[in-house]
Amino acid sequence: MIVEHSTHLACPPEKCFRELKTTRLFEFVSWPIVRFDPVDPPQFPRTWEERTYLVRASVFGLIPVGRQRIDITGRNRSGETRSFFVELRDNGRGTLVSKWDHVITVREADTGCLYTDRVEIEAGLLTPLVTAFAWCFYRHRQRRWRQLVASGFVYA
Repeated sequence: MIVEHSTHLACPPEKCFRELKTTRLFEFVSWPIVRFDPVDPPQFPRTWEERTYLVRASVFGLIPVGRQRIDITGRNRSGETRSFFVELRDNGRGTLVSKWDHVITVREADTGCLYTDRVEIEAGLLTPLVTAFAWCFYRHRQRRWRQLVASGFVYA
């Protein structure tokens, strides 16, 4: 199943993408719904590198949902569109999900950028439940993004 949601962010797309590449942003927009604790490597880097990260995930920091692989790749597609257009992909999987293919795109837009989360999910019989969770989770993440942009990127 696929979940896709977009939001307008009132910031330059280059700034959005710089922040997107930081693990600080990842933790900020996920909180408090999901907490990710790094396993391998044992600490998150300052910025994501194109590699696989193993994490323990928990809902609200209390309910463990197993381990998850975050498999990061990126692609600059600006040359294809004549405007700023980049993707960051987590082709992950985990204890409960056999496929969590999350693609984030940042595109230039009037007075800022268009930020889109698109995730394809496969979790066997749990797919409808995991998809419903993803629907709520990505709306939460985008709300946190808008709060962060409105604050001038003050992480509090």
